[in-house]
Amino acid sequence: MNRLVARFNAIFGPDMAGPLAALLAVLIVFGLASPQFFTAATFGSVAFQLPELGILTLAMLMPILTGGLNLAITFTANIAGLTLAWVLQANGGIDAGPAAFVLGSMLAIGVGAASGLVMGLVIAFTRAHPILVSLSMMIFLRGLGEFLTRGGDISGFPSFVAPIGHGSILGMPVPLLILLGCVAATHVVLSRTKLGFSTYMIGSNIESARYSGINTRKVLVLVYVLSGAIAAIAGIIMLARFNSVRVGHGESYLLITVLACFLGGINPFGGFGRVIPVFVALVVLQLLSSGLNLLGANQHLATAFWGLLLIAVMMLRWVSVKFIKKNK
Repeated sequence: MNRLVARFNAIFGPDMAGPLAALLAVLIVFGLASPQFFTAATFGSVAFQLPELGILTLAMLMPILTGGLNLAITFTANIAGLTLAWVLQANGGIDAGPAAFVLGSMLAIGVGAASGLVMGLVIAFTRAHPILVSLSMMIFLRGLGEFLTRGGDISGFPSFVAPIGHGSILGMPVPLLILLGCVAATHVVLSRTKLGFSTYMIGSNIESARYSGINTRKVLVLVYVLSGAIAAIAGIIMLARFNSVRVGHGESYLLITVLACFLGGINPFGGFGRVIPVFVALVVLQLLSSGLNLLGANQHLATAFWGLLLIAVMMLRWVSVKFIKKNK
């Protein structure tokens, strides 16, 4: 038994138990409460609704692991989406070709990376608090987007864009496949690369990391560049999903991404956590929302439940820490 537990922890990490327990609880409770819960329609809905929130959560994950935060992820996604929309509009709108979409997507990801680059440079070289820096970037991007769009939205895209937000390949939603690819890539970066190792080291103790020879400034800049680029991918998916872009799309996702990270075992002070438990936590949150909808609950009630869940997670962690210290 101990060998199985050790093997489980080696693959998924000790922080996987909490999300799996939450997943099992949600499945049991809503499975008993609603006979329609275990249907293809429910899980199909989850599969299509999860990706943009999931990718934004990955964009939030890496800064948190360094002990920071990126409050600008949703507006970075929207500015990236607007960039793609402007390129498509400039090349014929609904008549734009695939080349325009590829060019626009590359520019969108570049804009997202540039946003992260600015934040990373300021945080790394001035040692300003990431919350203040990312909050400033959030306000800047929101104001810039409102100015450029005059508070409106942009719509009217080629028909081949829609499958990115609504299409399926062999029964798997395209946006879910993109999310799984991003999850796999982030997992590899954090667990198999020097950047990932350095990210954890900085989150554990940035001064110790600096004295051990890690170029902490370079790592912080790269982390925020990747965060911005990942957020831009979410912006592209949101454009395809909603068939329009505006500055306020996905605003409510910001705090939910933080909740998903903490529910997935990420240390809010950095240095500890893995990608797979966070992905499971995202599934839990989406199933909770879908289950409440099946029971006829208002969507705002689901948001309230997410807040209560975060409080419960923090209390359980506090209790577990106390228990461990008492039994040492």
